[in-house]
Amino acid sequence: MVNRTAKGSARSPRRTDSLSRRLIIQTAIEMLDSSGEKALTLRALTERLSTGYGAIYHHVKDKEDLLATAADEVITSVMSGAGADADPRAALRALTLGLFDAIDAHPWVGAEFSRQPWRPALLDFYEGVGRLLDALDVSEEARFDAAGALVNYVLGVAAQNAANARLRMGSGTDRETFLEDAATQWAEVDPGRHPFVHAAATRLSEHDDREQFLVGVDIFLAGISTLR
Repeated sequence: MVNRTAKGSARSPRRTDSLSRRLIIQTAIEMLDSSGEKALTLRALTERLSTGYGAIYHHVKDKEDLLATAADEVITSVMSGAGADADPRAALRALTLGLFDAIDAHPWVGAEFSRQPWRPALLDFYEGVGRLLDALDVSEEARFDAAGALVNYVLGVAAQNAANARLRMGSGTDRETFLEDAATQWAEVDPGRHPFVHAAATRLSEHDDREQFLVGVDIFLAGISTLR
């Protein structure tokens, strides 16, 4: 005969305190950071929070809504500290670096924004870039193209790094090994046909993604000086 008391005690106790939307989003972010998008299911979330589906659905519509809201939360934290620097060039550099660091720390965010580029937090980022370009005296006519070029650069680099991170996560390879393998392949190309790639192989395994990203931002900032 089954001991119902023992059987029931094996289950996770249902939480008795109120479940907030913020707690749901923060827990989802933790799950996404540790295991990626596939690991985040509403079932896994209910088990993690010791609650039922009804409590989750009270705050989010479905998994897509949960993912989008979690991505907004990450980028909103970047925007909250933006614009503190009086120098618009320094502020623009800090803003773009903040987004890069956020997506580097949360690779799934880059993939989410590539699917939904109209998300409120990303629009706020775009707006912040536009205001700083205005402060740098970029003409209104050139501002749209300049803002688009910079935002696309930031998201493109971040999305590529996020894709690399997911690839490494899937293969169980760390960044150092991943780059060493890529550098080995670059070193084996025909130097007559690809002299630059062949020579750059030694730099590939040692480069810093963050520093390389900032070089691109600085190139952009040097270029917009011609648009004033």
